[in-house]
Amino acid sequence: MTRKVNISTDPSDHVQQVSEAIAMRLREVRKKQKLSLDELARRSGVSKGMVVEIENCNANPSIAILCKISAALGLSVADVVDVAGTPAARLIEAAEIPTLWNGPEGGSARLLAGTSGPNMIELWKWEIKPGEFFESSGHPAGTFELFHVEQGTLRLKIGETALIIQKGCSAIAKTDVPHQYINGGKDDLIFSMTVAELHQ
Repeated sequence: MTRKVNISTDPSDHVQQVSEAIAMRLREVRKKQKLSLDELARRSGVSKGMVVEIENCNANPSIAILCKISAALGLSVADVVDVAGTPAARLIEAAEIPTLWNGPEGGSARLLAGTSGPNMIELWKWEIKPGEFFESSGHPAGTFELFHVEQGTLRLKIGETALIIQKGCSAIAKTDVPHQYINGGKDDLIFSMTVAELHQ
């Protein structure tokens, strides 16, 4: 069932609304699949306590935790935050686009659109302020990401490899290993990113 999430312009309201939408969706899917909290925790590698907190809307899960729980349910993150769609074409209104990461200096990561999982493609818009970084422990095997830098310079660390991606440049990387997006410059960094997770 498609559910619209109208996002307030107040950042604290936005976080609460996204958390409520995630809590409702996870509870709904878990019960539909007849999974206990213990089994979901086992499959996802996320503690039962954290799963309970998320379902009770008492926790704001990180992107990494959302990825793990979504994968355990056979969903994409876009399915969970409800920006995935199955029709031939579907408009996602600006108010429906969730922010799933907020940096300490005001940076953000917005999940613009995505397909349903487990084979999924997602489109993200990142803004990382000077000195901020985002770190991931890695996605499931076979995941890769495409990057295009619109402003600033992205320092991309993938395992032991580091790339410097300047404004106007693009990159591709396998991200099933630990990785970081870093803004070590003095200007705001803005880039778009496509994530693809394809299972054989």
